[in-house]
Amino acid sequence: MKMTDFKALTFDCYGTLIDWESGIYEQLAPYFGSIAERDALLEAFAQYETAIQQQQPGLRYDQLLAEVFRALCGHFGQLCQDGAAADFGASVGKWPAFPDTAAALQQLRQHFKLYVLSNVDGESFRKSNEQFGVVFDGVFTAEDIGSYKPELRNFQYLKAQLAAAGIAAGEILHTAQSLYHDIQPANAVGLATAWIDRRQGLEGSGATSPVDPSGLRIDFHFRSLAEMAAGVEMELI
Repeated sequence: MKMTDFKALTFDCYGTLIDWESGIYEQLAPYFGSIAERDALLEAFAQYETAIQQQQPGLRYDQLLAEVFRALCGHFGQLCQDGAAADFGASVGKWPAFPDTAAALQQLRQHFKLYVLSNVDGESFRKSNEQFGVVFDGVFTAEDIGSYKPELRNFQYLKAQLAAAGIAAGEILHTAQSLYHDIQPANAVGLATAWIDRRQGLEGSGATSPVDPSGLRIDFHFRSLAEMAAGVEMELI
């Protein structure tokens, strides 16, 4: 199997294209950084984000983040101001892209159709997209679908949308950092996967729920998006 066998790359955005852990921590540190180390704060974020996504799958992501902020206030015993919660919910567009993202996407755009399957709302993604310098062939958000990854419904929606564009499931390579949100459910619906292992060498699972990679089918494994793009170019030589 080669990457150039595929017609479309479908991307997770936050954690894969956007350095969401840095973005999350930078926004939360002024409130909780003095009482929680970075890893503990990110793990608490993952705990509450996952729980609220499961409990309120129709909640728009900016509103969901505000709820996560309120839950973190309770978790760490802090007073919570609604203005601070709303500010965190609106902060997604401030989260930085990884340094290699824009150039790698522009390189991959020469060879593939590019799509995004993201757990955010449309407005938040539009702000992030200003950092990428590419036009995606389609963007599918939790706001569009009414549920959050890792729900299989999101991946079935993705497959249906690409099928309508003439792209079969076997022509899709789903590309993501999160084993929990993306690689595991992509396996479940029969999609090939490329794991962008942005946390390689770091302990814990950061801002995502933990999953053991040994039980997953990972077709391609890279440390960065730049490494993936270079791999495609090598296949074309």
